[in-house]
Amino acid sequence: MKKILFIMIAFAAVLSSCNDYETYGDKKEKERNAIAKFISDRSIVVISEDQFNQQGYTTNVERNEFVKLDKSGVYMQIQRPGCGTALQDGESTRLVCRFLEYDILQDTTTIGNDMPYMYYKGQSVATLPDVIQVSRTSGSYTASFESGLMYLVYQSASVPSGWLVPLSYIKVGRPQALTDECAKVRLIVPHSQGHANASSNVNPYYYEVTYQRES
Repeated sequence: MKKILFIMIAFAAVLSSCNDYETYGDKKEKERNAIAKFISDRSIVVISEDQFNQQGYTTNVERNEFVKLDKSGVYMQIQRPGCGTALQDGESTRLVCRFLEYDILQDTTTIGNDMPYMYYKGQSVATLPDVIQVSRTSGSYTASFESGLMYLVYQSASVPSGWLVPLSYIKVGRPQALTDECAKVRLIVPHSQGHANASSNVNPYYYEVTYQRES
């Protein structure tokens, strides 16, 4: 009798463990729900790529418009289109980026170098901009971090694919006059377009990123 009771308890423990296990599909559903809630909470107006194209590849910031780009699944708002020129096909250059990263699932800001200092592992750290080596070939972009906070925190030179999506729509010149502004975008980046941590945890992130040429 005791043996049967032990088997039943063990079987119940296995069932409980199985019920607690999250499949990849479960995690993707949680990600979709978190993004939908983020969009609703922030009163974001999602527009289609067709509307984005008809508006001259712009998003209405006053209406808080974000375009959903179907191929990547990234939501993008162009706050400032930038100055100078866009990255040309066949060109390689270094870009200087400032950013804020927000964990959508955990509903909290994680890291950012958009301020002079940040707290990292209990210490105040000067926030130098991130420097990215980027190339454009036949309309596709490849990039790697050379230095900066993303490289420090995530210990990887790999640039999230979501960060490269705006490069097709912005200018990345360096401001030369008082009226010039560097490009700035807001992004909702699903796990498939994020860094390794985002991908492995099926975790979406929100970013505010500025781009300009190093020189």
